[in-house]
Amino acid sequence: WDLGKFEGVSKHIGTAMKSVGEVMAIGRTWEESIQKALRMVDPNVKGFQSRGEVLSKDAIISEFHRPTDKRIFAIAQVLETGEISPEEVTKHS
Repeated sequence: WDLGKFEGVSKHIGTAMKSVGEVMAIGRTWEESIQKALRMVDPNVKGFQSRGEVLSKDAIISEFHRPTDKRIFAIAQVLETGEISPEEVTKHS
Protein backbone atom coordinates (compact mmCIF):
# COMPACT_ATOMS: atom_id res chain seq x y z
CA TRP A 1 0.00 0.00 0.00
CA ASP A 2 1.23 3.47 -0.80
CA LEU A 3 -0.53 5.44 1.91
CA GLY A 4 1.93 8.34 1.72
CA LYS A 5 -0.01 9.98 -1.09
CA PHE A 6 -3.10 10.46 1.10
CA GLU A 7 -2.93 13.34 3.61
CA GLY A 8 -4.20 12.66 7.12
CA VAL A 9 -4.84 8.95 6.59
CA SER A 10 -3.87 6.44 9.27
CA LYS A 11 -1.00 4.24 8.16
CA HIS A 12 -2.12 1.41 10.45
CA ILE A 13 -3.08 -1.63 8.41
CA GLY A 14 -6.12 -3.45 9.75
CA THR A 15 -8.92 -5.71 8.63
CA ALA A 16 -11.13 -2.81 7.52
CA MET A 17 -8.79 -1.15 5.07
CA LYS A 18 -10.24 0.83 2.22
CA SER A 19 -8.90 0.16 -1.23
CA VAL A 20 -5.96 2.42 -2.08
CA GLY A 21 -4.87 0.54 -5.14
CA GLU A 22 -3.37 -2.80 -5.85
CA VAL A 23 -0.69 -4.41 -7.89
CA MET A 24 -0.51 -7.65 -9.73
CA ALA A 25 2.88 -9.25 -9.98
CA ILE A 26 3.36 -12.56 -11.68
CA GLY A 27 6.67 -14.33 -11.39
CA ARG A 28 8.17 -17.78 -11.35
CA THR A 29 8.80 -17.54 -7.60
CA TRP A 30 7.35 -15.69 -4.59
CA GLU A 31 10.56 -13.67 -4.39
CA GLU A 32 10.27 -12.50 -7.99
CA SER A 33 6.61 -11.61 -7.51
CA ILE A 34 7.17 -9.54 -4.36
CA GLN A 35 10.02 -7.66 -6.06
CA LYS A 36 7.75 -6.78 -8.97
CA ALA A 37 4.88 -5.78 -6.67
CA LEU A 38 7.08 -3.45 -4.61
CA ARG A 39 8.42 -1.76 -7.73
CA MET A 40 4.87 -1.31 -9.07
CA VAL A 41 3.67 0.49 -5.92
CA ASP A 42 6.40 3.13 -6.13
CA PRO A 43 8.85 3.54 -9.01
CA ASN A 44 11.48 4.80 -6.53
CA VAL A 45 11.51 1.43 -4.77
CA LYS A 46 14.12 -0.90 -6.20
CA GLY A 47 12.57 -3.97 -4.61
CA PHE A 48 12.74 -5.82 -1.31
CA GLN A 49 15.35 -3.80 0.54
CA SER A 50 15.42 -1.43 3.49
CA ARG A 51 14.28 2.08 2.74
CA GLY A 52 14.30 5.38 4.58
CA GLU A 53 15.65 5.89 8.07
CA VAL A 54 17.33 3.04 9.91
CA LEU A 55 14.98 1.87 12.64
CA SER A 56 15.99 0.75 16.12
CA LYS A 57 15.26 -2.83 17.16
CA ASP A 58 12.40 -1.59 19.40
CA ALA A 59 10.90 0.43 16.54
CA ILE A 60 11.12 -2.59 14.25
CA ILE A 61 9.40 -4.90 16.73
CA SER A 62 6.72 -2.22 17.22
CA GLU A 63 6.27 -2.14 13.42
CA PHE A 64 5.79 -5.91 13.44
CA HIS A 65 3.12 -5.74 16.14
CA ARG A 66 1.29 -2.75 14.64
CA PRO A 67 1.83 -3.06 10.89
CA THR A 68 1.90 -0.05 8.59
CA ASP A 69 2.65 0.42 4.92
CA LYS A 70 6.37 0.46 5.84
CA ARG A 71 6.41 -2.96 7.53
CA ILE A 72 7.93 -4.81 4.59
CA PHE A 73 10.86 -2.37 4.55
CA ALA A 74 11.43 -2.98 8.28
CA ILE A 75 11.54 -6.72 7.56
CA ALA A 76 14.04 -6.07 4.76
CA GLN A 77 16.21 -4.01 7.13
CA VAL A 78 16.52 -6.72 9.76
CA LEU A 79 17.14 -9.44 7.21
CA GLU A 80 19.88 -7.30 5.58
CA THR A 81 21.58 -6.45 8.88
CA GLY A 82 20.98 -9.76 10.63
CA GLU A 83 19.95 -7.97 13.84
CA ILE A 84 16.80 -10.11 14.08
CA SER A 85 16.61 -13.69 12.83
CA PRO A 86 13.96 -14.82 10.35
CA GLU A 87 12.45 -16.90 13.16
CA GLU A 88 12.11 -13.78 15.34
CA VAL A 89 10.51 -11.89 12.43
CA THR A 90 7.95 -14.69 12.16
CA LYS A 91 7.38 -14.73 15.94
CA HIS A 92 6.80 -10.97 16.17
CA SER A 93 4.69 -10.63 13.05
